[in-house]
Amino acid sequence: MNRHFTRAAAALLAVLAQDAAAQVFDGGIPAGWTCQGHCGVAEADGDVPLAPGGGSRYGWVSNHDGVAGVRLPGVGVPNDTRNGSLLTSHRFEAAAGATLAMRFNYITTDGGDFGDYAWIRLRDGMGSPVAMLVTARTSPGGGAVPGHGMPPGQATLTPPHLNVWGTEPEWSPLGADSDTCYVTPCGTTGWASASYAIGTAGSYVLEFGVANWVDASADSGLAFDALTLDGVPLAPVPEPGMPALLAAGLLVLGARYGWRWK
Repeated sequence: MNRHFTRAAAALLAVLAQDAAAQVFDGGIPAGWTCQGHCGVAEADGDVPLAPGGGSRYGWVSNHDGVAGVRLPGVGVPNDTRNGSLLTSHRFEAAAGATLAMRFNYITTDGGDFGDYAWIRLRDGMGSPVAMLVTARTSPGGGAVPGHGMPPGQATLTPPHLNVWGTEPEWSPLGADSDTCYVTPCGTTGWASASYAIGTAGSYVLEFGVANWVDASADSGLAFDALTLDGVPLAPVPEPGMPALLAAGLLVLGARYGWRWK
């Protein structure tokens, strides 16, 4: 194959991959993802700006308009979870040792003894839990990540511990509870990063959840973006546009006619 065609096509495909890595949620919730409750995407909104390394929109779940049955069993016993929201990714393949990475931001108007909670969890392709990656829940004594009274997260976090900052977080996905605080501590953690090394090759899905505990008022949410697997965006492959078709055409032409220019 002619090396000039090869280099041109490879360079174009590399640029396309870099662009896609920052745009997981720019077109909305990706195809193949499923939502229970209240999920969506947002541009910079109130106290939740865009994620570093992410796109022009991020994904989110909020327990405002959440549904019954979304919960983590055992959290907050003997009291119980009232409702919540859950967003599950499409199925993806991962090799052993592959690095799953993301940014996340926990937002709450319900702290103290009424602490809502959120989580990010990895499941296998059949839906069985593999690893709890991130947990978020405030405690009366402070701290929000790792979550108070929750299973320990197995992802490496930067920074490793987070508090919520601010008093009355302003964020549209909270609905009428935006710019309120029922019991302190309220606020946002700000954007943090999480990474996790896949242990076994196979099929996986990611889930992002948030739940109301004790009551169904004073809502909370979780924002996330910059989802990658070994640096490749965790999103379905889009329909090929003109640049991608051009790159593919260059590769085909180089393979078919490259010998003429040797």
